[in-house]
Amino acid sequence: SYGISYRRASFGRNQALKGNPEAMTARNGFDDHPLPLPTGRLLAIGDIHGCLGPLQRLLGMIDPQPEDRLVFLGDYIDRGPKSREVVELLIALQRQLPQTVCLRGNHEQMFLNFLEGRNRLQYLINGGITTLVSYDAADRPELLPPGHLAFLQALPSGLTCGDFIFVHAGLRPGLPLTEQREEDLLWIRQEFLASDYDWGRTIVFGHTPLPEPLLTPHRIGLDTGAAYGRKLTGCEVRTRRCWQV
Repeated sequence: SYGISYRRASFGRNQALKGNPEAMTARNGFDDHPLPLPTGRLLAIGDIHGCLGPLQRLLGMIDPQPEDRLVFLGDYIDRGPKSREVVELLIALQRQLPQTVCLRGNHEQMFLNFLEGRNRLQYLINGGITTLVSYDAADRPELLPPGHLAFLQALPSGLTCGDFIFVHAGLRPGLPLTEQREEDLLWIRQEFLASDYDWGRTIVFGHTPLPEPLLTPHRIGLDTGAAYGRKLTGCEVRTRRCWQV
């Protein structure tokens, strides 16, 4: 059982990182040494946005095993009612399944900025109120449960594994991985979606809600709008098998 016992606003991208210059640089988690492919499945799950019930049901369907690598694509919080519980479940999963990787989404970055006193209104109008409610109005880092702040701060912005690149929003066309900016990895949309630039690997991403999973030779898009009452999607990226709840 996967229990706990165990922009959309238009002014988003630039404001989220404003006042945080280091976040504008290539601190992006990519290097020239991709992780090896797992002996089991290579799984990815799209944007969760506080939807605990669908996440639990989806994990029950997928039934990840220790030999699988499970990659979450960011945006675990905001909009849905159970952000705190989703984070608690992800922390537990990383303990139970050590090959689990949770990437940073733009909503995690906005929450961290909020906790540091930056761009607070911008966070609240992008769905942050539901997260504050789930955390009992915690509006400073020291008010978060033990381990939650460390989890959020440690989230990497990208991952390469075999012939796949995992990232929350996408990549800036024309730039190699090591030159990608944090801002784009968390926020880019149309410039990435409209481009057919080939990085030599398949890009697995979330961030942009789609009516159905995007499954093309070089792109896999897995945000299918769980935050808006639609589906939460998981995918075995090598076979393109998808699960939805």
